[in-house]
Amino acid sequence: MEYIEKVNKINAGKVLNYYILTMGCQLNENDSEKLCGMIENMGYSKTENLNEADLVLFNTCCVRENAEDKLFGKLGEVKKVKEKRGTIIAIGGCMMQEKHIQEKLKKSYPFFDIIFGTHTIHKFPEDVYRIMQSEKQIQDILDIDGEIIEGLPIKRNDNIKASVTIMNGCNNFCSYCIVPYVRGRERSRNPEDIINEIEALAKAGYKEITLLGQNVNSYKGNGNLGIYKFSELLKAVNKIQGIERIRFVSPHPKDFTDDVIEAIALSDKVCKIIHLPLQSGSTKVLKVMNRKYTKEQYLNLVEKMKNKIPGLKLSTDIIVGFPGETEEDFEDTLDVVKKVCFEQVFMFIYSRRVGTPGDKMENQIPEEMKHKRFDRLKALVESQIEENNKEYVGTIQKVLIEGKSKTNDKVLTGRTDTNKVVNIEGNENLIGNIVDVQIVSEHMWYLKGEINGN
Repeated sequence: MEYIEKVNKINAGKVLNYYILTMGCQLNENDSEKLCGMIENMGYSKTENLNEADLVLFNTCCVRENAEDKLFGKLGEVKKVKEKRGTIIAIGGCMMQEKHIQEKLKKSYPFFDIIFGTHTIHKFPEDVYRIMQSEKQIQDILDIDGEIIEGLPIKRNDNIKASVTIMNGCNNFCSYCIVPYVRGRERSRNPEDIINEIEALAKAGYKEITLLGQNVNSYKGNGNLGIYKFSELLKAVNKIQGIERIRFVSPHPKDFTDDVIEAIALSDKVCKIIHLPLQSGSTKVLKVMNRKYTKEQYLNLVEKMKNKIPGLKLSTDIIVGFPGETEEDFEDTLDVVKKVCFEQVFMFIYSRRVGTPGDKMENQIPEEMKHKRFDRLKALVESQIEENNKEYVGTIQKVLIEGKSKTNDKVLTGRTDTNKVVNIEGNENLIGNIVDVQIVSEHMWYLKGEINGN
């Protein structure tokens, strides 16, 4: 807070804007909310126009190659803004933990002012202050796991739904994934800090909470409340008055224990759609990926969960074209998709990441073959979504109304417990409420409904 106040004093009486671009996952989005909270407390107002910005911040992701392309494209734009306005240019996030990216920035984009990593977000106000004191360039990156800093200001992107990070880092080292190298090993927040944050959100009128972590079901918090496992945290959050829906991402199938399944089954607030990343349906590929479960174990877990949790729906992640994936392996993936019939599938073409075991593997799949397999998977998934959506027609669903449609301000949009988008016509005073909606028609990416009784 010391440096927030120092920068705020320097900025006093000035009209200053900041622009932020966030790439990647919900954890990055949550980090950006904290960064925005600090920046606004330093005296800046948010702008969507890059050309009006006195401070530009890119919060980066390194999970896929297209994030790198996006960053370097934007840096080309921002150079002109800096030359015109003297804008402070800051780049943070996962990508900055990669040595080859740091070197590329210094060589090809030397006009940046600050780069910082995933472990030094809380020091951003200090970095800005140092630049204001005429320091030329700051590289604030730690290669060791940073402690979890509590009490940072936060500027939420929403006033109905909020994400709450419960842990940082990952211990799994899947062979395709860079995350453990850039976010470090698992560190869990104290349970009382999490509960206090959610209680404050409930008092502020928030209705839905998403618990965030790279592997939430390996959460193990230790504080004044004692040692909490993820199942115990779910039970505690379920008791918080005012919170009506609880979601969480992402769990790992190998850690989805019976106590977690029981906690979900007994909860009246945990949404009955669970994200259960598959990645591949081939036991051979899963072993090379270091996922630590087989095709059969995944399917058995799905069966157990559906037996214990009535009405459960599942979503998943699938990577197509991992090194060595044969046609038989890909058919195994299609087989799991057919058997589980996921409500939603996030599909990705395998992208090589420097520093991961997958990048060094032989038998890389040709791009043309990866894209053909992706298209086959996409066709199957979309046909299943169409069939799933038909089951909603004629039913009454509880829908959390989130706001006006982006394409038609006469239409309200919200989500079911199972995360289906629903569009309705209704008064905007419904926003922020859970209402009974009769589903009257289905479309590929949304359902159309009417307020029950109208």
